[in-house]
Amino acid sequence: MDDAATAKLDDFIRRKGMRRTPQREAIVQLAFAEDEHFTSEELFDRVRRKNINASRATVYRTIALLVEAGLLQEIDLGGDLKTYDPNFLDKPTHNHLVCVDCGKVIEFEDSHLELLNDCLTRRLGFRPKRQSIKIEACCEQLRTKGSCPSLIEARLSRKRLPVRKR
Repeated sequence: MDDAATAKLDDFIRRKGMRRTPQREAIVQLAFAEDEHFTSEELFDRVRRKNINASRATVYRTIALLVEAGLLQEIDLGGDLKTYDPNFLDKPTHNHLVCVDCGKVIEFEDSHLELLNDCLTRRLGFRPKRQSIKIEACCEQLRTKGSCPSLIEARLSRKRLPVRKR
């Protein structure tokens, strides 16, 4: 997490009358250590693997605090679990392509989409604040070759897979 984001979090915590704790600091560092999206449980698993003495409730409360502070964004990548995006501060207009077969998530930006969103919202009498587009697609590699390295990796690492709708 960069210095500006750290300062924003410190200011937010101070205004809420809270204090910085070693557990909260460690959880925040792990949340922003990678650009990968994560669920609360995935972040809790990272905390446990690093032998940080923090409860599941502390992890969940810290995530809620980061969302409320505007430093972490909750996104819908499908399924019943809430997913969090740690890198929208660097790329606020990025979008997501989600493979419905293997669960792989690809972030993308496109200036044409930004222009289209701006034109549409202004024509309808609004001013755009932020955008989030999720495209669900089928894995081309799985369809054409019968296997997908991302699906194999997801199964081996026990990552959550998309729930297929029949």
